[in-house]
Amino acid sequence: MALYEPVLNRKLAAGQLTLFGVWAFVTACGAYLHPDPSGHGTHTQLGLPPCPSVLLFHRPCPGCGLTTSFTALIHGNIPFAFHAHPLGPFLYLGLTAWAWMGLYGWLKSWRLDGGGKTFNRALTAFMAIFFTFGFIRMATTPNYEGPTEARYVASLPR
Repeated sequence: MALYEPVLNRKLAAGQLTLFGVWAFVTACGAYLHPDPSGHGTHTQLGLPPCPSVLLFHRPCPGCGLTTSFTALIHGNIPFAFHAHPLGPFLYLGLTAWAWMGLYGWLKSWRLDGGGKTFNRALTAFMAIFFTFGFIRMATTPNYEGPTEARYVASLPR
């Protein structure tokens, strides 16, 4: 299985440059933000609302804590990154590796081969682990709301 395949035109590998741009944006946001001490809700510093799962059910969704985990990792607080979301550091490091490999391939006019059996199996396994963990955490973690959600609910018009 080849990791890259040559392309005649860099436009055919432009998706890799887009992926690198997404990674750069996520990294810049993580550097700008400060990890929320509650372990989730960091994204609200960007003006986004709290997670609907936390607001409606008082339980975390599978992705709750990922922004906080990424932000903590970018700021060098590795233990807190794992506390916020145990899979967050692995997801961010995987995104980082894939983005840099994509940029390297784009510069060389090579396209990353992300359609192989090995890649698809690894991605499927990670997604299964991610959602299984998320649903178990959702089922076993009541009263997940924190100060961020309380402030948001208090600010809503009555």
